[in-house]
Amino acid sequence: MQFNNFVAKTIHFRLVNEDDAEFICNLRNTPELNKHISKSTAIVDDQIRWIENYKKRENEIQEFYFIIERNDNNERIGTIRIYDFRDKIKSFCWGSWILNSNKTRYAAIESALLIYRIAFDELGFEQSHFDVRKDNLSVHKFHMKLGAIHISENDLDNFYIYPKSKYLEALQRYKNFLE
Repeated sequence: MQFNNFVAKTIHFRLVNEDDAEFICNLRNTPELNKHISKSTAIVDDQIRWIENYKKRENEIQEFYFIIERNDNNERIGTIRIYDFRDKIKSFCWGSWILNSNKTRYAAIESALLIYRIAFDELGFEQSHFDVRKDNLSVHKFHMKLGAIHISENDLDNFYIYPKSKYLEALQRYKNFLE
């Protein structure tokens, strides 16, 4: 699948490949960055195998895993993924969202807007469903500011939906972050 418009003002996405395995292992196993994400292997060969299996799902349009890079120097600064596609309600989940300390000032808002652009405009989804760890207050506030709707919770996570209409509203407020 070819994606259009996955460039924002200071960052861009590209699909992950096996050469990114060491970067992903380092990112996901950095204590300051992995507090609120599921555990991942630190073994590069295991990550390469995971990416090889993921590439099959990518080819079947079941999920997409992106490396986030800076526009000014193409430095890798993070990851983001869309998955759990639900055809009946035209919904997707997104996560594996990590930005390192070399991120641009607006990398968070830009990467969220880009993932929504891909999912809503390119893939035709009507809403997103996702969860955020309860103790990850800054990400909770971020999603609420964008217009996410908190629908439930359990002991560990808050659960949200984000309709396309909320994305379109947010796009009016934050359109200067996209090219």
